[in-house]
Formats: sequence, structure tokens, C-alpha cells
Amino acid sequence: MGAGMRACARAALTAGLWALVSSGCAPTTPPLDDRQVEQWIDVLYPLPKAERLSPPVASRLHGYAGLALYEGLHRADPTLRSLGGQLPGLPPFPEPVGEHDWPVVAAELERLVLTGLIEGFAQPSTRVMVDTLAESQIQRRAEAGVDEPVLQRSLEYAAVVAEAILDRAASDGFAKTRTMTYEPPEGPGLWVNTTSVEEYAPISVSASTDLVRLSNPSAALVPGAANARQLVLDRPSGADEVLPDIDPTAALEPYWRDIATWAIPSADACAPPPPVPYSDVPGSPFWEQVQAVYDASMELTDEQRTIALHWADNPGNTGTPPGHWVSILRQLVGQLDLSPIEAAETFALTGLALADAFVSAWHEKYRSNVVRPVSFIREHIDPSWETVVVTPPFPEYTSGHSVVSGAAGEVLTRLLGPDRPFVDSTHVASGIAPRRYASFEAAATEASLSRLYGGIHYPMAIDAGKAQGVCVARALLDQVTTRRDERRGEQ
Repeated sequence: MGAGMRACARAALTAGLWALVSSGCAPTTPPLDDRQVEQWIDVLYPLPKAERLSPPVASRLHGYAGLALYEGLHRADPTLRSLGGQLPGLPPFPEPVGEHDWPVVAAELERLVLTGLIEGFAQPSTRVMVDTLAESQIQRRAEAGVDEPVLQRSLEYAAVVAEAILDRAASDGFAKTRTMTYEPPEGPGLWVNTTSVEEYAPISVSASTDLVRLSNPSAALVPGAANARQLVLDRPSGADEVLPDIDPTAALEPYWRDIATWAIPSADACAPPPPVPYSDVPGSPFWEQVQAVYDASMELTDEQRTIALHWADNPGNTGTPPGHWVSILRQLVGQLDLSPIEAAETFALTGLALADAFVSAWHEKYRSNVVRPVSFIREHIDPSWETVVVTPPFPEYTSGHSVVSGAAGEVLTRLLGPDRPFVDSTHVASGIAPRRYASFEAAATEASLSRLYGGIHYPMAIDAGKAQGVCVARALLDQVTTRRDERRGEQ
């Protein structure tokens, strides 16, 4: 094929045209699949629930998954550039030789990366789900006209890129942290895990956070009210399982700060200001922080309770907090009519920001080890006090929801615009009505405040956490570029 013909084919593919163009040449490949990214998110959102992953582990999964989809698809648009060579531990990927079908590359690359990440602990049904989606997407490309040599070349190139991404995953510190033990420090004002098996097991199967029904706001096990979700607790564990057995009474991911970051130079690069010094003296600055939580719980409106539940994102019943923002992205594809390329780009940058946000938040949590409101209030103010959402098994400062939401909101704002109204229907199946937001920043703010309404975070952790997340997102967006017209380094 001559240079002019190749240019015509590339332009037609990028524009999604499947008809002859006025110049008389026609594309050699079918248009991109409008639903390819959405279909992968439909698999990724429930995966942490099915595999009982904690929010930090889920964030790592989304970071690699978003990267893989983007690296598979971005070459369909000549204005985009690879993230290879722009991120620590990720060298430039080899340049493809010959004609490729990029949706095939993306499908196979996502399959290989996800399979590599979940190898050793995933249920057979999860692996089948991943394989089936990839195979169906590849088959559709073949049926649409991608010939066998191009298809095989695309599969081979996907394997090369997947190997590089999985090499990075193998050295990012995750495996090492699986076997590290932790003894929390003791002393006045330091975090104490209040989670019990009786309270927590029926609510969360991944040793993580939250949730709760309006009829059972303390999340205590109600005799006779057990349901099928509890069966997940009895799922057989393989001898070679990478993730440890469930222990909701243990500190959650105390060494997540050691996981390699994508953009921030170190886990403490976006460190928040120190928390207000601990004090149990009435009227002290710390007491005022506690009082704000207690007062909010005593005056909680129905709307505030709904907000607490909408953003609770219990890992045993949802796709976890980072998954909530990925779910929002999946909805935005339709609401904003994003192209597959735009969806992949947005998913990649959002996923990488979510991953770094958890490293940043968890570094501060286990550095400062601030006591949770439930411990302080029951000891000093009201022994019978209950929270709206179950207090999770890790320290208070800063609010993980605030850090993650600040990061995701900033990325989406930078990519899609500051005044993009949207609707979030993530939890309609659980009986929570869709919520409307005027902007991504507004949603991030509400997600942060939900932790005050839930009774598990002080105002200082919410405010500092959101700023911390924005810092993480800006570090990523300042370091990497996806557009060739953003002149950074060699294009």
C-alpha cells in the first residue's frame, strides 16, 4: 500500500468511517468498536468484589488495566503518543512493524495484563470472564474484515507490550508486601482497630470498609438476616493464593506506601500538613475536630445519610471506592459521547491517578496513625455512639475517599472540562437513586464530605485529603502527555 493510501486508511479508521471517502480510497480495517472500553469496565468494576480485593489492591488493578487499554488503542489516533518511557519502570515499547488492528491489540493486551495480575488467586469464573470478553472482541474484528496476517501480527505485538507491563508489575513491590507483618504502635491518640468479625464479616469480605442499610446503620449482624453474600467468606482458598485469607481485625495494607508510584516521585511527595495534635481536653483544636463529627451525626439529614451511603462503596458489595470513579467514567462514555480513544485515554490517566492516590493516602495514614472518631467519642463523649458506615480497619488521617476523589475529579476536569454536568447511577441496583452533579469537582467534594456524614473522618482529614489527591493528579498530568501537540520531550 502506498503512503497516500496508508494515510487515507489511517484517517478513515481514526474518524470511524466505514464508507468510501471522496478521494476514492477506502480503509483496510473496520472502524473502532464504540463499546470496547465500556465492556472492559463492565468486567473490571465487579472484579474486586468477586475476588475480595481491598480498595488499594483494586486501585493497582485499575491503574494497570487503564494503561493496557490505552497502549492497545492509542495508535489508532496519530495525534496520541505512548505512555511507555514516560512512567517510572516502564521503558518505551517497541515500535510496531507492519499493519496492525488496534482493537485486537487492545483486547489481547488487556486480557494478558489482567490475567497476569490476577494469576494465583482469581476464581476460574473470573478468568473465564476475562478470556471470553477478549475472545469475543477479537472474533468480532475478524468477522468485520480484519484478515488473518493482521490479526496474528496484532496478537503478537500485544504479547510484547504485555510482557513489559507485567515486568513492571512484578517489580512494583506488591508481592513483597504480601508477607510483611505489622504491629500498630500504641499510645494516646493513636489508631486502634475497632473492627470485629461479628460486626464486619457479613458486610465486607475484603477486610476493607463500610456499608450499611438504613434499617441497620451500625452494620451489626442481625440474626436471621444472613444472605448469599456471606457465602463468599467460605470460598475455598488455593494453596498458592497470592492474597492472604480474610482477617477484618488486622490492619489493612500497612505497607502500601512501599508500592511503586506512577508519577509522584515518592509516597510522601504530596504529603498533607500534619494533623491537629491529639488532645482529650474539651475545647482543644483536636476536640473540636471530634465534636464536628459528633454534631454532624446528631443532626444528620436524610440527604446527608443518602450521600454517606452512595459513596460508602463497601468492597464486599460494590466495586470499591476507586471502582466507583471507574464506574462514573463508564457512564461518561455514553453521557458525553466519548470515542473509544477518548474513553481509553481518560481511563488510563484516571486509573494511574487512583493508584498513586492510594499510595499517597496510605503513606500518611500509617505515618500519623490518628485515632478514629468512633474510638474517641465512645471513650470521651458518648459510649453508645454509632456510625452510619462501619469504621474501616486502618488509621484515620487523611481520608482515603477524599484523596482518591480529589485525584479522580482533577483528572476528569482537566481532560473533559470544568463544568461538565453528569449523572452517577452507580448504585441504582442497590436502591440508591441516581445523583446529579454540576461538575467533577462537585462530585469529589460530595464524596469527601460523605465520610463526615458517615462518622468516620474528621474535617481536617477531609479537607487535607482532597488537596492531597489534587496534588497527586497534577503530578501525573504534569509528567505525562498523551497528545503529541503537548510538546514534552521527544515526540
